[in-house]
Amino acid sequence: MTRIVKKIVMIACCFLSFYPVNLRAAAADSISLTPPMGWNSYDCYCYTVNEAQVKANTDYMADSLKKLGWQYIVIDYIWSAPIVPGVKWSPNQGPNFTNPHLNMDQNGRLLPDTTRFPSAKGGNGFKPIADYIHGKGLKFGIHVMRGIPRQAWAANSPILGSTAKAKDVAVTSDTCAWLNHMYGFDMTKTGSQDYLNSILNLYASWNVDFIKVDDLSRPYYADEIVGYRTAINQCGRPMVFSTSPGKTPLAESAHVSQNANQWRLLEDFWDSWAALDTAFNILASWTTMFQGVPGHWPDPDMLPMGALNKYGPTGDSPRNTNFTHDEQYTLMSLWSIFRAPLIFGGNLPENDAFTNSLIMNSEVIKVDQKGVNVRVITSGNLPVWASDSPDSSNVKYVALFNRTETGPTSISVDLNALGMKNSLVRNLWTQTNVGTFATTFSSSINKHGAGLFKLTTGTTMAQPSNQGAARVQSPALVNKTFVATGNTFLVPAAYRDLSLIADIYTSSGRLEQTRAIKNGAVHLQGNGVYFVKLRPESVR
Repeated sequence: MTRIVKKIVMIACCFLSFYPVNLRAAAADSISLTPPMGWNSYDCYCYTVNEAQVKANTDYMADSLKKLGWQYIVIDYIWSAPIVPGVKWSPNQGPNFTNPHLNMDQNGRLLPDTTRFPSAKGGNGFKPIADYIHGKGLKFGIHVMRGIPRQAWAANSPILGSTAKAKDVAVTSDTCAWLNHMYGFDMTKTGSQDYLNSILNLYASWNVDFIKVDDLSRPYYADEIVGYRTAINQCGRPMVFSTSPGKTPLAESAHVSQNANQWRLLEDFWDSWAALDTAFNILASWTTMFQGVPGHWPDPDMLPMGALNKYGPTGDSPRNTNFTHDEQYTLMSLWSIFRAPLIFGGNLPENDAFTNSLIMNSEVIKVDQKGVNVRVITSGNLPVWASDSPDSSNVKYVALFNRTETGPTSISVDLNALGMKNSLVRNLWTQTNVGTFATTFSSSINKHGAGLFKLTTGTTMAQPSNQGAARVQSPALVNKTFVATGNTFLVPAAYRDLSLIADIYTSSGRLEQTRAIKNGAVHLQGNGVYFVKLRPESVR
């Protein structure tokens, strides 16, 4: 009998040592089955965002973006502190944990600052805001800093669910490089996991759907990452678990993908060409190590587009993105072909028409949400990326990029190498068909620009003529949009008496110019492939 009991105990111990790993993976797999899409307050408001601003962005997303898959509203960075006058980035605490003093309960758990979030008064926490967001059919997320507040350490706050107190678990030598509010944990100490469980239980009571944990990936705190995953699993509410900032080490791809739903690949990503250009090689390295799969997504960071820096965090004045239009096409094309989470950083209510044309393009979003087998076909300064459609072996997506300082430059795709001979090519940015190509497809791409295309075999379309004046390709006619080559576009007779004007787009989807129709024709610049949209002058 003793031997049988020992054997049972051995089997049980083996099972228990294995079970949490499977449990963590199963929990992480059950949410964010496609790359999360949403809005985060940091790029426009840093640590100062308030309740009214959160609701304004919620309303905009619900009214304009929800139907396209955008769904998360995330309050970022130091929501427990009041605004410190004159401080636009990280308001480090002064002596005696003041200026700012964080709003905290008796168990060392941070609470929303009630001057910025009035509905949090009376112990409500973020639940009223979460209810508002959920009422719009969206989901709610928050940012937290790794560790336990120094204020809790100073007060030696008791930890819920444990006999331990804050000073028993805090490591005072373990601090964040850019914010002094927290101490790290020793996860081997009694009470450390209990503290994480207690804060996740609090967030669950607020109905949080997404948690972004800062100061976790660089350096890579493996034990604490497991601790947060364990705390999420026990809280009774599914939550997306996002780690920040980058660079998450490639060597930790197996560990992070087992525990997190998304993890940062880059440092805080801002609106400069240098930062975007640097992203190419880092993202390419992850395509060979770990590609996004349901529940687990490598995350390059937010999209710094639209109205930024309303109050920090970069220290200068409020501005619209510094990215040119071509660079924004590159940003959205790269993030989409890579299948990155799409988290918009600008203040949504201030979006202009061009910004909305990027984030409301359903065909581009589909590449991000559904593409599989992401790969780099050609590297270097004129890279070509590709992914496959999970719905049909006859469909693939390709992205062409011009990282050089010259352009337009012709970039070619070998269709035979992709197994896509005789493909119908569709420009996803202009949502128009380009033509059917036998073995090679080429497109002229501006410097710092990009093109994103869908290839479909088994469907044909008349090729543009290369002789004489450009000819209308009637099968490509979509809402009075035509494909043209050569230097003159002959307007079809049916449209010549309709008092129309012509918007001329490059093959990468950039609006190049608007021209009048003279003598039944429109003059084109150069001999490339163009899209000509005929429209009344009062309608864009």
